[in-house]
Amino acid sequence: MIDVLSLKGIIFDLDGTLVTSSLDFRLIREELNCPQQQDLLVFVAQLTCPKAQVQANKIIARHEYQDAQSAKPMAGMTPLFDALESARLPSAIVTRNSQVASTVKISNTRIPVQLVLTREDYPPKPAPDALLAIAELWQLEPASLLYVGDYLYDIQAAHNAGMQSCFINHGHSKDYQHQADLVISHLAELTVLLTQAR
Repeated sequence: MIDVLSLKGIIFDLDGTLVTSSLDFRLIREELNCPQQQDLLVFVAQLTCPKAQVQANKIIARHEYQDAQSAKPMAGMTPLFDALESARLPSAIVTRNSQVASTVKISNTRIPVQLVLTREDYPPKPAPDALLAIAELWQLEPASLLYVGDYLYDIQAAHNAGMQSCFINHGHSKDYQHQADLVISHLAELTVLLTQAR
């Protein structure tokens, strides 16, 4: 369980956490000739041919941009940010998505977050670099921050940064979700926790 009373700020993942995403990772891996079990970004980073790496990044960017056009806000997103504003808690986004796609999604779904870090800013999750950069910018101890996400990498990134972790499973349990400090099925649950604690 997280220590809500000690929270000084919340950082969110983007896809599958704040907005919907219909990215077909199986199809992307097929187009890149990437093994289905391998991390896409790691696969691309390990390509030894610069030309092949550029082409692979273009393919990923194309899929991300197409996905960005249809993204919708997750249920409960707006009330959650209203609660954050009332509690005067800063918020930010750390995503493995591209800057271009992230900007489109955030603009189209009207997410009231100014600080957004993508894979072009820092090494992608589960690396903790982006999370730690935000803690330093806010001048807050990592342990006083909560990172909210919908995938294993989000839990791992939070732990690697020394932050509290919240996993949203949308009603579908994952075999790794027990690693998170808090598991929720809907953003409204986080809103309730914040409202009760303030």
